[in-house]
Amino acid sequence: MWVANVVALCLLVVAMAYGEEAKLSSHATTLADNSASLAFNLYHNMAKEKDLDNILISPVVVASSLGLVALGGKASTASQVKTVLSADKVKDDQLHAGLSELLTEVSNSTARNVTWKISGRLYGPSSVNFADDFVKSSKKHYNYEHSKINFRDKRSAVKSINEWAAKSTDGKLPEVTKDVDKTDGAMIVNAMFFKPHWDEKFHHKMVDDRVFLVSRSFTISIPMMHRTGLYKFHEDTDNKLFVLSMPLAHKKSSMILIMPYHVEPLERLEKLLTHKQLDAWLGKMEERAVAVSLPKVSLEVSHDLQKHLGELGLTEAVDKSKADLSNISGKKDLYLSNVFHASAIELDTEGNPFDTSIYGSEKLRNPKLFYADHPFIFLVKDNKTNSILYIGRLVRPKGDKMRDEL
Repeated sequence: MWVANVVALCLLVVAMAYGEEAKLSSHATTLADNSASLAFNLYHNMAKEKDLDNILISPVVVASSLGLVALGGKASTASQVKTVLSADKVKDDQLHAGLSELLTEVSNSTARNVTWKISGRLYGPSSVNFADDFVKSSKKHYNYEHSKINFRDKRSAVKSINEWAAKSTDGKLPEVTKDVDKTDGAMIVNAMFFKPHWDEKFHHKMVDDRVFLVSRSFTISIPMMHRTGLYKFHEDTDNKLFVLSMPLAHKKSSMILIMPYHVEPLERLEKLLTHKQLDAWLGKMEERAVAVSLPKVSLEVSHDLQKHLGELGLTEAVDKSKADLSNISGKKDLYLSNVFHASAIELDTEGNPFDTSIYGSEKLRNPKLFYADHPFIFLVKDNKTNSILYIGRLVRPKGDKMRDEL
């Protein structure tokens, strides 16, 4: 027994000396997988919405918002959260500890060398009194702030929400919403700013103005950045699409881009997009030379997920007559009226220095072309936890409208 303990201690010292990373707990690993499944369910539900251009959601942050609902809820209002997360067998304390562990792991900007600011705030009507235990637990697990808001002066209330979001993202997200329909419940607001740091940067001089085809008849002028390098790449000739994986700094996460051969509505690709299909594409990837051209743009997208989460099974929390969120205030006087999920994401040239040793070598001969000048789907996938940090689509970047083509 003594020998076994000494051996274990020695292995621990060696692991620490070599900076070996601690593994996620089993419940955090389960919730990472489940939040990835939630990503596709939520994306498909949102993609059905008419007149919605760009989509940008962080499934791990949505999962933590759901954790907050479970913390504030009782009985079936709380247990529905587990159903939406496919985590019925996970105990309550494991749910909160696991979601907290997952979010802390993936949002560690220093270890991952990315910029990712995440702020969450729960707003309640001015009549509500937040229970001390709830405030303490939601700060501990989910880092949420709490605030009362008076919607009698709606313009001032909306301005206050937007000012908080702008401040917490250093001005990158100037607006969460222009208006709030339902003002009589609890409101979750997430404000985020994400900036990928490429494992190999784009040269800042390799940027020029190009045409982005929103559709065959509608084009926008945007800056595009270009570079040729070795990337994991797959061409699905049956489905007429390209899949490209670009590692982010420290290679702890990757941006995966899925793009049809030609400009078309993304509906066809979205029907193909499942957890299983993504894994199949990634399994067929090969490292090869790719000439990449990407929009150098910033996106600010805000969604109210209340309706979508209701459609995915969170029916009680969003229903004024059924919700039991009495852990929030000690009274059964609240329901979940809004879930604002707002992100700014910036695609820029910045990253680590590129490997100059491969230039002029055989490795870069005959590169495949990945020219993202029309709508595409993208994901940011975490390599350690296999969770999806972001899933979205770029349909209409900001830019000057060009003359419609005849």
